[in-house]
Amino acid sequence: MATISTQQSYPAVHRLSVRTNDDDLDRIENGNSRAHSLCEDTSSELQRAVSMETRGLPESRRSSFTGTGAMARLSRFIFALRSWATRRLHHEDQRPDSFLERFRGPDLKEASSRESNAQSATGNPDHPHRGKKYSRWPLANFNINNCNNTDEYKNQRIRITLKKEDKKEEKKEEKKEEKKEEKKEEKKDEKKDDKKKEEEKKKEVFIVDPATDLYYRWLTIIATPVMYNWCMLICRACFDELQTKYITLWMVLDYSSDVIYFLDTFVRFRTGFLEQGLLVKDPKKLRENYMKTPQFKFDLLSMVPTDIAVIKVGNNYPELRFNRLFKFARLFEFFDRTETRTNYPNIFRISNLVLYILIIIHWNACIFFAISKTIGFGSDTWVYPNISHPEYGRLARKYIYSLYWSTLTLTTIGETPPPVKDVEYLFVVCDFLIGVLIFATIVGNVGAMISNMNANRAEFQAKIDSIKQYMQFRKVSKDLEARVIKWFDYLWTNKKTCDEKEVLKNLPDKLKAEIAINVHLDTLKKVRIFQDCEAGLLIELVLKLQPQVFSPGDYICRKGDIGREMYIIKEGKLAVVADDGVTQFVVLSDGSYFGEISILNIKGSKSGNRRTANIRSIGYSDLFCLSKDDLMEALTEYPEAKKALEEKGKAILMKDGLIDEEVANQSGDPKDLEEKVENLESSLDLMQTKFARLMAEFTSSQVKLKQRLTKMETKMKSLGSGELCDGNEADSEAPKEEEKKDK
Repeated sequence: MATISTQQSYPAVHRLSVRTNDDDLDRIENGNSRAHSLCEDTSSELQRAVSMETRGLPESRRSSFTGTGAMARLSRFIFALRSWATRRLHHEDQRPDSFLERFRGPDLKEASSRESNAQSATGNPDHPHRGKKYSRWPLANFNINNCNNTDEYKNQRIRITLKKEDKKEEKKEEKKEEKKEEKKEEKKDEKKDDKKKEEEKKKEVFIVDPATDLYYRWLTIIATPVMYNWCMLICRACFDELQTKYITLWMVLDYSSDVIYFLDTFVRFRTGFLEQGLLVKDPKKLRENYMKTPQFKFDLLSMVPTDIAVIKVGNNYPELRFNRLFKFARLFEFFDRTETRTNYPNIFRISNLVLYILIIIHWNACIFFAISKTIGFGSDTWVYPNISHPEYGRLARKYIYSLYWSTLTLTTIGETPPPVKDVEYLFVVCDFLIGVLIFATIVGNVGAMISNMNANRAEFQAKIDSIKQYMQFRKVSKDLEARVIKWFDYLWTNKKTCDEKEVLKNLPDKLKAEIAINVHLDTLKKVRIFQDCEAGLLIELVLKLQPQVFSPGDYICRKGDIGREMYIIKEGKLAVVADDGVTQFVVLSDGSYFGEISILNIKGSKSGNRRTANIRSIGYSDLFCLSKDDLMEALTEYPEAKKALEEKGKAILMKDGLIDEEVANQSGDPKDLEEKVENLESSLDLMQTKFARLMAEFTSSQVKLKQRLTKMETKMKSLGSGELCDGNEADSEAPKEEEKKDK
């Protein structure tokens, strides 16, 4: 650092000179040179001005400057002020700043420590060298440069800002790295989730939904061994020849059915059930639910390995497998589901009933042969004949004879040999009772099925009969009567007699809408004005479509008629004819429509809501009809759709030149005003009815209040008269008591 010091010139003239301090030289050698500061420039200028003035003056005047001169005093004051300011600034700069210390490197810290030591050495008044050197010059005592160099301070600030920027960049890089790490972690988490899902999929237990086709197919598979056991076990147990001849076949079939039984138990444990409308897939809950059912016990009994006893007793005892018959519930479940799935339920019910009867007859025949074997073949007239006879020794004759006897006994149709022994009597009595139940069941079920099958025909025939009676009573012409009967015949032969509303009335609205959409939506979309309408409006209109059938030659509409409905052709052909009914202009076929403009009440239409053509059915025609009232009712909830339909109708009329633009552009629509007036009238009627009810309630409450008041008055009068009577009696009794006392 360069400091300004004054030296004494022995020729009695004070001169100012600039010297370099030792500490400054050290700093320059160490590479830490600093430029002159503003403080050094100001001090040097002041001293230079003082020296210039003192050189041209005598010694006395110079002494006054150095001693009591005004200029000297002013310079000393300025030097003192400068030194105080530099000390203050130096003190603030050298304050330990934790924030700056964090950004200082080791080189910067060493340079700052050397700088502080040099400044303390130059600014210390007790320093020996300085005291000896400058004690004689009071002006030079203030010429001490202790202020900080601005360039070094700027360099420090630049370093600090650079380090801040470096730190910001480091933070940004750290954030980028963190984001990368987060992405990597997310990818790892996704991979883990995928692995977990895969593991869960692997761990997922096989669940069977009872509403699926897979479950029904399994019922078909399990019903086969159940039916096999119910039919063949009793037959093999009673007919020994059948068991011994085909032992290998029976063993294969038996063990195959056992495998299917075990698989069915596994399926039972994995069959889902609905809980709060959702399919339960928890294996524990499924297991608990199955174990709570009574069928679980029967399934356990059916899987008991009773075949182990075959090792001791031999293979000729199929009755050991009778526990397999406890699986009968699966057979009934299969029959129930087939009945709901088939398109011919009545035929299936009849065949199912016949199957039950055949199984009962089959079991009864086998039991009859077993009883005959126990009693002895040919021992009496009731049992099976002696098998030593070659005609009765064959297996086929044995079974057919027993089946014939069982059928005659249970149906009580033919005559059978009378029983001889008590056991025979008991068996025949039981057979007769079972036969009566079977006969009643057959008659009842078959009668109900036949009546159900002919219910539609009977109902339709009743309608025809009532119309025939009406036409005969009203003396309708034969031609018209024939047309009506032909129309009914067409409906019956083409299966168009069912009333859709009556058939679908038990379904919820959503299912009704879905069925109607599936059947009629494509037809409704063919109409131009409905092609871009909202889906909700189309659904409502679909539900309001009504099918109609027209006979050959029937007029659907005539020219000049008021249009109250529009028509969509589903099947058949219609002709646009002249007034004579013969000349045909256009033939309309499937998918065509007409009458859509007349039901919209478009303002300015030249034809109004009148029909503009004659349309006649060529043959039998099936049409969908949409009435004006139904359309307007649906459009009340869709005002924007109503505007769009009216605009489309106007465009169609303008294209055909059938609209009056002046009337169409008028602001007020008298029809709208009429509708508003009608609405006001309806609201006034409602208000009147409500007011009448309120008046009636008010009058009734008044009458009740009056009745209560009259009752209260009568009670008060009765109480008042009683008190008066009591008072008079008391007044009359008082003088009597006084007289008694006087006596």
